[in-house]
Amino acid sequence: MIKILGRANSVNVQKVMWCAAELGVDVERIDIGGAFGGNDTDEFRVMNPNGSIPVLIDGDFVLWESNAIVRYLCDHYGSKSWKLRSVRDVGLAGQWMDWYLTSMHPPMTTLFWQLIRTEARMRDKEQINLAIARSTELWGVLDQHLAARNFILGDEPSMADIPLGSSAYRWHSMNFDRPDLPNVKTWWNRLVERQAYSDNVMIPIT
Repeated sequence: MIKILGRANSVNVQKVMWCAAELGVDVERIDIGGAFGGNDTDEFRVMNPNGSIPVLIDGDFVLWESNAIVRYLCDHYGSKSWKLRSVRDVGLAGQWMDWYLTSMHPPMTTLFWQLIRTEARMRDKEQINLAIARSTELWGVLDQHLAARNFILGDEPSMADIPLGSSAYRWHSMNFDRPDLPNVKTWWNRLVERQAYSDNVMIPIT
């Protein structure tokens, strides 16, 4: 059985657990990180010298970085649209997954920390407003892309949807005014209908 080391309320762990559920992969998740600790031990640092979660253990194979784990699961255990067969689709999936990390993740992380992890009286309104503006701009890019597609790569979900899809729950659920992005909302509603998504991503944001 595959083991995933990481706490359930981490968006990066949620990516991996959602992916595994879509693929029907049997996974044991072990609470590590945050309030659970355990990611600063020598044993954990041997597996991941960064001390971050998630970490995948598949037999004698160890892998860290959530997007890399999603790719591994899809490549090794995927079928249908989850196992990409064209070089172009692999490239496009990587483009959107990396774009999430380099562009979308930073402002969304600011919103998360300011609105969820910071007491109301201590919040930085300027940081929040800047993060909302930047996130809106980026979700707008995806909204245009989704105008002619059900999912990021076409008619079926793929690994390309997982990082952005995990973040989309937070975008639609945190308490702030957001613009109307109809294509993003329709795409997100398609994800909400998936049992693997609702079970592993749509949990309390803490």
